[in-house]
Amino acid sequence: MSHAQRHSSIGIHGLHEHEGAHQIRRLLLLRRAKWVALAALLALGAGAGAVMFERAAHARELSAATQTNAKIHVYVVSARPGRGQQSLQLPGTLQGYMETPLYARVSGYVQRWHKDIGERVKKGDLLAEIATGETEQQLAEARANRQQAQSNLQLARTSFERWQGLRQRDAVSQQELDERQNTLKLVQANVAATEANVQRLEQLLSYGRIVAPFSGVITKRNIDVGSLVDAGNGGAPKLLFTLSQVDPLRLYVAAPQSAAPRIKVGSDAVVTLSELPGQSFTGKVVRTAGAIDPATRTLQVEINLPNAEGKLLPGSYVQVALQTAAADKPTLTVPNNALLFRPEGTLVATVTDGKVHLQKVTLGRDLGVRIEILNGLKPSDKLIVNPPDSLAEGDAVEASDLPEPKAPEGKGGGSDNKPAGDKPTPARSAS
Repeated sequence: MSHAQRHSSIGIHGLHEHEGAHQIRRLLLLRRAKWVALAALLALGAGAGAVMFERAAHARELSAATQTNAKIHVYVVSARPGRGQQSLQLPGTLQGYMETPLYARVSGYVQRWHKDIGERVKKGDLLAEIATGETEQQLAEARANRQQAQSNLQLARTSFERWQGLRQRDAVSQQELDERQNTLKLVQANVAATEANVQRLEQLLSYGRIVAPFSGVITKRNIDVGSLVDAGNGGAPKLLFTLSQVDPLRLYVAAPQSAAPRIKVGSDAVVTLSELPGQSFTGKVVRTAGAIDPATRTLQVEINLPNAEGKLLPGSYVQVALQTAAADKPTLTVPNNALLFRPEGTLVATVTDGKVHLQKVTLGRDLGVRIEILNGLKPSDKLIVNPPDSLAEGDAVEASDLPEPKAPEGKGGGSDNKPAGDKPTPARSAS
């Protein structure tokens, strides 16, 4: 082999070695690029997985929060057994046992008055005197007419007796005797009429003395000396006095129809006034109207109240605690702010396993802050206080017991004695 051939062979071999090294470097670079790409893909996959996991966690949290926010947070209370005898609180106005406005029975001028407002009088005491000069003149005239009629009667009787004797001797006819007899009867009737007129005017004249028809207290005086009064009771200016009997007192209260069957004659009634704190007065139910007023759906109840010490004044506004008889069967009571009034009737909202159930109930007596439930409720039921108007059957709720009201600091716990549920507590809805 010549030198040129060897040189050419060596060049070719070097070229092949150079190309092989270049290919090896390319393969290494390609492999490195693949690993880098794989690493990048893995990094991207891990990032995407982390993002998806975070989004899923956020979605779960959002779903849980949505479910939590969808629940309505409410307070619940339990129904309580009704007491056997209930006290029904009603307003009333005290009245005198007898209250009489006194009017003039005869016309005239007030000559003098003897009793003023606030004075206690006895039956028959003189209250005022009325000058009745005109009536006295009429009485004098009536007496004169009576005397004239009596004279005519004496003349007619003498004439009849004379004609009766003449008839016995047949000196006059029977017709003439009958005429004299009729004249006598006519004059007798005139005498009776004049006598009645005299008695009427004497009675009328006695009305010039205004006397008390019963024992009591003068509560009004509407006259003074010289006042002109007319007979009758045609208007307020003609009112002379108002007399009221203040022991005992009476008052009328209107009991609701739901309590009417349990109100019995002889039951106690405790009367209190805001002007006399800490004091109470006990009376008795003496009668009822025996019928429900169709206009108000109430029963009128009359109560008599002793007032020997005179502490109570007629016309005072009072509160009456009327004791009613026990119900025929045990009942439950609920706060009045636990009721729902819907077109289908009166309902209460109960909570069972976090779900709302709307239960129809039958109402009994209204006891103020509580109401009797006759049917549709069990003692174990939990009732929602102040249920929202939008509450529906099956709604999910978060229920908690109604907290006891707290007494203000530095004061006695008077409000703590109130039962839970008596004070309305608004339901709050989580947003």
